Amino acid sequence: MLLETGMAFVRSQPLKLFYPLRWLLKGKATLKEGLALGAHIDVSALPYDPVVIELIKTQRLSGRTVVLATASHHSLADRIAEHLQLFDLVLATDADRNLSAERKRDVLVELYGEGGFDYVGNSLDDLSVWDVSRKAYLVNPERGVEPRAKARGNVEQVIVSNRSSYRDWLKALRLHQWMKNALIFVPLLAAHQLTNLTLLWQGVLAFVFFGLCASSVYLLNDLLDLADDRHHKTKCHRPFASGRLPIGAGIIAFPLLLAAAFGGSALLLPWAFSGTLVAYYILTLVYSLYLKRQMAVDVIALAALYTIRIIAGAAAFGLELTFWVLAFSMFMFLSLALVKRYAELHEARTRGRTEKTRGRGYYPADLEMISSLGASSGYLSVMVLALYIHDQATTILYAHPQVIWLACPILLFWVTRVWMLTHRGQMHDDPVVFAIRDRVSLVVGVLFGLVFWVAA
Repeated sequence: MLLETGMAFVRSQPLKLFYPLRWLLKGKATLKEGLALGAHIDVSALPYDPVVIELIKTQRLSGRTVVLATASHHSLADRIAEHLQLFDLVLATDADRNLSAERKRDVLVELYGEGGFDYVGNSLDDLSVWDVSRKAYLVNPERGVEPRAKARGNVEQVIVSNRSSYRDWLKALRLHQWMKNALIFVPLLAAHQLTNLTLLWQGVLAFVFFGLCASSVYLLNDLLDLADDRHHKTKCHRPFASGRLPIGAGIIAFPLLLAAAFGGSALLLPWAFSGTLVAYYILTLVYSLYLKRQMAVDVIALAALYTIRIIAGAAAFGLELTFWVLAFSMFMFLSLALVKRYAELHEARTRGRTEKTRGRGYYPADLEMISSLGASSGYLSVMVLALYIHDQATTILYAHPQVIWLACPILLFWVTRVWMLTHRGQMHDDPVVFAIRDRVSLVVGVLFGLVFWVAA
């Protein structure tokens, strides 16, 4: 809960980022109080362990007293106890004491005597409490805790109900989203330099480093969006929101990935690429903390985040970007960003909601306007492609530039189909995931590429 309130505090009050350090200097109890009172936590949406809940209910039915003894701040503990309605007494941290480890042990011994209670825990701090408890229950114990607890000879049960796996990490890192980084190669394709092995290797490096940076961003974004994700139909299953991965692990992982991304790009790629990577990270951070809740600005920022990948590719290859590539990408990605928002709002309207969508700047009543703007933006990208065909530079680059006209109806079909499916509520909340899994979209992509190959 300390880490949970910490991330919620950063999300809600990013300009007070250094306040927790000031509180910590006054003691851990002050830190917990400041975070608990400065960040709102919806206790009804926390990922409670059903196995532990069942254990508590079983013990209560046998007539035993059940106490919530926690190092979390009492304001949180009281609300959790009120929500669950399972505890006869709450012991928690207050302004005068941090109820952890030895302090918790002393309070429990004072109330129930040594060996007068059973204790459920999972951390190294709990070892001192198990020393004086009658029985020890271990729930998803931290690394190294189980053997040390068993050495005490009073372990009654070890409950493993939520052990994370590499699949959880793969999901959290969202490796499938690395497909977006293929946009890095667009400048290479546009310049007809795909056979240049030196540039191609630079592109591979840029792809990997951008992916590491993006995964770092995804982890941080999930940590900042815990509350909103838990109220979402599908995002509630994300590893951090569901409790499959510990928040602490994410806090360690995201800066390591970021360091690898920036370190590698600084050593192996042009500085312009590293600068673009910095711009991407800053924009993403500002988007996560603020822009994503602002109407219209959020989708423009999303479109810019896609376009930055193309700019990063040009920086990695040392190539100049054309007006046509930038114009096409901005309109196309704005359309996809609006698809994403429409899908979210459509789901909210289906549930009968009329209020502003949680964590967003839109109402379900905005659906018609969003679809109008999104489809128009998609069609504008087709118009940009058509104008590109008549550009003098195009006639120089392609042997048969007139063949590119075939790409226009192909793209018109895809944009129309995407928006029709979105209107029917059949769109994934991430259009990139939809495109990767949709056979028709994959065929369209192959045909689109084939047209440009023939034109060359």
